[in-house]
Amino acid sequence: MMSEPETSAPSLLDATLALQRQAYHAHPVPTLQERRADLRTLQRFIREHKDALCDAISADYGHRSRHETLLAEVFPAVDGIDHVLRHLRGWMRPQRRAVDWRNFFGARNRVMAQPLGVVGVIVPWNFPLNLSLIPLSYIFAAGNRAMVKMSENSRHLAAYLIKHMPAYFPPEKLQFFDETGGVGVAFSTLKFDHLLFTGSGQTGRAVMTAAAQNLCPVTLELGGKAPAIVCDDFPLATAVERIMFVKLLNAGQICTTVDHAWLPAGKVDEFVALARRIVAVRYPQLSSPDYTAIIDERAFERLLAALDDARNRGARVLPLLDGPAFDRQLRKIAPHIVLDAPSDSVLMQREIFGPILPLRSYSTLDEVVTAINAGPRPLAVYPFSHDAHRVQHLIDHVMSGGVSVNDALFHVGQHDLPFGGVGESGMGHYHGHEGFETFSKMRPVFYQARFSSLRFLWPPYGQLADRVLAFLIR
Repeated sequence: MMSEPETSAPSLLDATLALQRQAYHAHPVPTLQERRADLRTLQRFIREHKDALCDAISADYGHRSRHETLLAEVFPAVDGIDHVLRHLRGWMRPQRRAVDWRNFFGARNRVMAQPLGVVGVIVPWNFPLNLSLIPLSYIFAAGNRAMVKMSENSRHLAAYLIKHMPAYFPPEKLQFFDETGGVGVAFSTLKFDHLLFTGSGQTGRAVMTAAAQNLCPVTLELGGKAPAIVCDDFPLATAVERIMFVKLLNAGQICTTVDHAWLPAGKVDEFVALARRIVAVRYPQLSSPDYTAIIDERAFERLLAALDDARNRGARVLPLLDGPAFDRQLRKIAPHIVLDAPSDSVLMQREIFGPILPLRSYSTLDEVVTAINAGPRPLAVYPFSHDAHRVQHLIDHVMSGGVSVNDALFHVGQHDLPFGGVGESGMGHYHGHEGFETFSKMRPVFYQARFSSLRFLWPPYGQLADRVLAFLIR
């Protein structure tokens, strides 16, 4: 027999969806002032609870650097809302479009951005605040209501949001759900007006399959093996500084982090030496409070097994910190560089999602392009070069969800750029104006003039219709 929570979870989801749908039908198009008020309320919640939110996320991780939460989650959410508030009036303004037929004198075309209704959001554990509240800022900007399901690895944060968010938003506007009692399976089967999922490709396929039963449109933000490509004209020390910052942020548990790096032949050993010096300064010991833990035991063991697999296949596995390579009690793994990992090793086949950086060398950029294009299209590509033609060549020949040139990850933090994958790294966009449009129905509206020239084409057809059609097709 199913337990009581498992039985009640789907009914709670259905009841919440019905409540929000009813509220949408009663007030389908919130005003600019109402949307701004929702956004300011969301921003006020973040500011008033930021310390407790940091503590909840750290508790879910076992240890998560407070500064990383503020930098990568709290600040982008607060600053992103400011961006939306600045642009919302213009985004909501109906767009004028040309009337195509010259004989439609006085007719008008408009495209109106109207709310879809109720949007579902499935949030991963790695940046649970960022990946719930930033989408909400665009969902609310577009005038919608939202149901948000948190990850099973975000128990403390989910409990906090479920307890405190109702003081800011009523359930007919926003409701959070924890991953308990059958919620996860049932959530993606709901008849949302749009569903946003961020997570693994495997789960994304299941979510899309479930949503397809309702013809519910989906935005999938997945992941993949995002490469950094360091060209021989770029200062290696600068490249190492920037790559290692991004790679070790959140202990590498970022879908857009540098998965592996390509280096010109002959520069691998220098990269390793520079990386060792950088890591020793930034994270002098494994217990450093600035170094985040691996999210759970399963992920911890998966990463250690991947290192063992590479080592057993002849790869050189190089810890970048003196002392133990990992601490099982703290659930931390030291930063590692892996050299000569075989192409069929786990590290080269699967997204790493941890503080492990395989390095690969190349003689020509065509080798790199061919190797990347042989696999799934990545969520991001990171070319490092001051040669504009070389950079453009890589942009043109390697398709990815996004690109940061001469750095990594930073395209994600630009509020006016769309964020999204392509192919196996995802579909659809949010952030920026594209985020507003994703959660809106861009609705075409044609206003006929007082006099319609189509009357000349009404049956029964005759010579007049022939002349009109000949004039239109001439």
